[in-house]
Amino acid sequence: MDALLVDDSSTMRLRLRRLLEAEPDVTVTDHGNPEAALIEARTRAFDLVLVDHHMPEMAGVAFVEILRAIPHYARVPIVMITSDVCDAVRISALEAGATDFLDKRSTGIEITARLRNFVRLATAVRRLDDQAGWLANEVEMAVRHLREREEEIIFRLSLAVEYRDNDTGDHTWRVAHYSQIMAEALGLDPALCRRIYLAAPLHDVGKVAIPDTVLLKPGKLDADEFALVKTHTSLGSRVLSGSSCELIRLAAEIAESHHERWDGTGYPHGRAGERIPLAARIVAVADVFDALTSERPYKTAMPFDAAVEAIRAESGRHFDPACVAAFCSRLEEIRAARASAGDAARRMFTEANEPWARVPALLREAASGAEVDPGRTTAASVPVRPAMPVPAKRGAVEGKARRARPEAAA
Repeated sequence: MDALLVDDSSTMRLRLRRLLEAEPDVTVTDHGNPEAALIEARTRAFDLVLVDHHMPEMAGVAFVEILRAIPHYARVPIVMITSDVCDAVRISALEAGATDFLDKRSTGIEITARLRNFVRLATAVRRLDDQAGWLANEVEMAVRHLREREEEIIFRLSLAVEYRDNDTGDHTWRVAHYSQIMAEALGLDPALCRRIYLAAPLHDVGKVAIPDTVLLKPGKLDADEFALVKTHTSLGSRVLSGSSCELIRLAAEIAESHHERWDGTGYPHGRAGERIPLAARIVAVADVFDALTSERPYKTAMPFDAAVEAIRAESGRHFDPACVAAFCSRLEEIRAARASAGDAARRMFTEANEPWARVPALLREAASGAEVDPGRTTAASVPVRPAMPVPAKRGAVEGKARRARPEAAA
């Protein structure tokens, strides 16, 4: 245990130092100058402080007030050394934060006993603080593990949705990263950017209720089929709403509103402008951009630059102009995120503690019928629905199916 002794009397310092160091495991640092003592107290964590009431450079009460303002010394026992035992002195010292008093006029036996009690008190306070720190660390670790599991479950659920749509999770991963990049460009709080990144993958969770005959149709949807696909927003909201988890509530907002349009012509509620939740406005840009630049059974992929121009063209109509501006201000990061969509690149691009990194690699070999080592258990050894055949290119960009256009991306 480390004790700090501050007294302008060298005789008193020597006396008290000898008595304190007679106690087991006590090390004393003494100062005759209170300013020098404060400097050292800011760089060392003392467990017990004894300070003289009357000192020429600084009064003991002022020393205690300054010391108590240092976070470490909020609970450390501070003993005022004084021969003035009047009520005014005691009250001022106690109000400044002194724990107890040591009367200089006390006999040797009394001083020894009182110092021993101060050492025991300081030891008990230190043990309590150490235990509190340990408990806080354990709680933090437990909360972190729970958060990681929560994030992983969310991502795995989104993967289930993507597999129904003949995807291997790359769309989920890209939309999450595009959304985070835009949120950061908008200057949102880092914690909110993180939540948007984690909630974005569930934007299409309502598709689990859409029949395969419609969801996997390789051609253009008719009016009734498209109306059915549009219900995935309301269905997704129903799946996710009512949660006590802030992250799930955010995901519910995104699932319900990511097909709303800035001009009010979107679905399911026809909300316009800032009535659309900000997270949904962000994900809307990310989702449509990835749909445009991705190959699907019913369309070919649009080149990166052409897709960017398509997004710009919809600013103020389909998309929030601020979100489009944020998207366009980070095109290099968007391009890098798109290029890193493969499994190997993804592992390099993401941190090891990301929910994406904890999910086994989603190998395409299973879908293509490649041989799998029977003695090895991987995600590829799980049966996966074969991909739908891709029809021949139907023509120019403007002639693509309705689902390829920003204003009607489902």
